[in-house]
Amino acid sequence: MKSLTRWLTLFCALTVTLAAPPPIAAQDTPADNMNLVREKLRVDKKLLVAENMRMTETEAAAFWPVYDAFQADLAKIQNSAIDLVTFYANNYRAMSDTAATRMLDQFLALERDRAALLQTYRPRFGAVLPPVKVGRYYQIENKVRAVLNYELAKGIPMM
Repeated sequence: MKSLTRWLTLFCALTVTLAAPPPIAAQDTPADNMNLVREKLRVDKKLLVAENMRMTETEAAAFWPVYDAFQADLAKIQNSAIDLVTFYANNYRAMSDTAATRMLDQFLALERDRAALLQTYRPRFGAVLPPVKVGRYYQIENKVRAVLNYELAKGIPMM
């Protein structure tokens, strides 16, 4: 799990970089910078998974296509979460009851969608890996999510 600690440290460093970005060139936009960071995190996460799963070559050959499909579906949920956080950032100072209710409903829907996605992919991962390795993979996903949520929460002010 040393590589997990290394990756989480890298993620925290990238998060700090995002919080206080250097001046950007005229051709760069914040969206471009965010996309670069997200791509770097995606690649680093895949390396983290590879280092910690301890798969055989046969398992890895079957696992990676399922992993890639899962990550693509997870990205849709994460994009919706980013939209929700962006909405919050633009409205938290003068949050109306209507907006707060809408946000809470969206947050709960995202949580349900994520849980449903994990449930949907469990048999797919189980078809290519033994249960202990499926559990290990879900642990890695959970740890990465915990760090992401922690770093995000540090930067979000209360309503």
